[in-house]
Order: sequence, then structure tokens, then C-alpha cells
Amino acid sequence: MKISEVLLLGDLKKSSLLRPLIGFAALLALGVVLWFATRPPPLTIQGEVTANRVDISARVPGRITKLNVDAGDDVKTGAVLAELESPQLAAGLIAAKAALDVARADFARVSSTRPEIIDARKADLAVAEADVVLYTAIYQRQAELVKSGNTPQQRVDEATRNLSAAIRKKEAAEASLALAEKGASDEEKALAAAQVKQADAILGQRQTDVLELTIRAPIAGQITTRVAELGENFSAGAPLYALVDLNDLWFTFNIREDLLAGLKVGDRFDVTIPALGSKTIGVRVTMINVQGQFATWRATRATGDFDLRTFEVRVKPEQAVDRLRPGMSVIAAWRRPAP
Repeated sequence: MKISEVLLLGDLKKSSLLRPLIGFAALLALGVVLWFATRPPPLTIQGEVTANRVDISARVPGRITKLNVDAGDDVKTGAVLAELESPQLAAGLIAAKAALDVARADFARVSSTRPEIIDARKADLAVAEADVVLYTAIYQRQAELVKSGNTPQQRVDEATRNLSAAIRKKEAAEASLALAEKGASDEEKALAAAQVKQADAILGQRQTDVLELTIRAPIAGQITTRVAELGENFSAGAPLYALVDLNDLWFTFNIREDLLAGLKVGDRFDVTIPALGSKTIGVRVTMINVQGQFATWRATRATGDFDLRTFEVRVKPEQAVDRLRPGMSVIAAWRRPAP
């Protein structure tokens, strides 16, 4: 056998061995391509940094006379943000103070007695007692004389009537003295006391209204919006400032219910914040709450499909994050539920 024939026979044997390997490799490559083609793309959800926002307004109407802070300023709890003025409230406060003074004066009047009146009533009582003594003596003398026949019965009757009148007069003088010493009745004193309490309550309300002209920060945070302008009139409840608490930030995601995949409060995952250089931080779920009907995903097929609700998932960072601001976007690579 020639050498060329031997080499040809060897090549045929090698090709017969490589052909199955090449076929297997081609099938494997096709399977990988199909696996990547049919694999669902990675799910990325976007959330937002949220914080407590307080709209600050005046409880009473007034005109702005002083503005102490502007948008972007950090304030502490109780800091004076603005001051208002209201001539009506100032006049009402003066009137309330005067009404309280009047009520207290009237209460003092009905609760006290005048010494002059008491002395006069005592004098009247003394005169009445003297008359009783006098008419008692006259009655006794006439009674003795009528027994001896030295006086007519008419004189005895007159003495009896005068004595009875003197006794009634004495009783009236005693009652007048008791009334003068006691003063007003219990009902009048109670009414006067109630009027004092009413006037005091009205004064307290007026003082509270005047204090409300000074606008203070209810919480510590940063002023994000200033609506108030110097010299402008504002009605009660009209917003003057918006204040955000930067010490209590959280992230909010709106997730369709079929993507929750058994998520529960306390679960942990990582998020990325693009505004902070794609910084990755760990967060923990603090709340899962269903949204309203407006956030429902409606079925698009008449049969074989169903509506899906949207849930608000609130998470908080496990550690404080510098330069984090409300409104920043938050990105999370979300795990899909198993089919």
C-alpha cells in the first residue's frame, strides 16, 4: 500500500470522529442561545426617596410683618419662622381683658357687704326692740287697769295691737340685718362666679389667638418652599412654608402584586441611588400596603386573565446616607417569582 493511501485512510478516520463532536458542539451552542433568548430579562424597579412634609400655616388670619427663614434653611423645633399682625385680634384681646375686669368686679360686689348698710340695719333693729319693750310695758299696764275697771277694754285692745305690730317690726328688722350681713343670694353669687369663668375663658382664647400670630416650626427640618411674602395678608389655614424632616427618610416602591414573591415586612435587599454615584445601600422593608383602586392593573383579555392590585412597599435604609434628598430615584434589581 502506498504512503498516500495510508494518509488518506487516516484522514477519513479522523473526520469520522470529529463529525459527532462538531454536531454536539453545535447543538450545545444552539441550546445556550435558545436559553438566553427565552430567559426573561432582568426586572428592575424604580422607587423614590420620600420624607415627612409639613405644610405650615397660620391658625388665624393676619398680615406678614417679619420673615425669619427662607427656602433651604435648616430650622429647629420651635424656631420662629414668621410673625403676623392683626389689629382685630389685638382689639379683641383688650376687650376680653376689660370684660374679665367687669366680671370680677361684679363678683366682688355680690360677694361683699357694705358696713354702712349693716350699721343702718342694726340701728333699725335697736329701734324695733325698743318699741317692743315700750309696747310690752303699755300692754301690761293696761291689762292691770282693766282688771280694776280703771280703763276701758278699748285701751287694752289698742295696746295689744301696738305690741303685735312692734314685734312684727322687730322681726322685719332682724331679717333685714341678716340679709345685709349675708349679702347677695347664693344664686346671684353662682351667676357672678360663672360670668367670671366665662370671661376668663374668652380672654384665654383671645390670648391664644394672638400667640398664633407667631409662626413656629413644629418639627426640625429644612424649609423646602416659602409662599409667604412680607406685607401680604393670609387667611387662616393658608400655607406659608413647607418643611421636610431630613432625619426620617424612606424609599417608596409601587409593585404589582404578582411581583411581590412572598415579600414581607422585615425582609432585606439592596438598592442603588443614581444621584449619589450609583451608591448601593442595604434597606429593610417596613410597610407593605395596598394602593387604591386607581392603581389596579386591569386585565386585557376577556378570559384567562385577572386584575392585579398595586402595593406600596416602604423600605428604610439600614444606615444613615449622606446627601440623600427627597425625590431622588432609587433602583433595585427585583427577583421574579418562580413560575
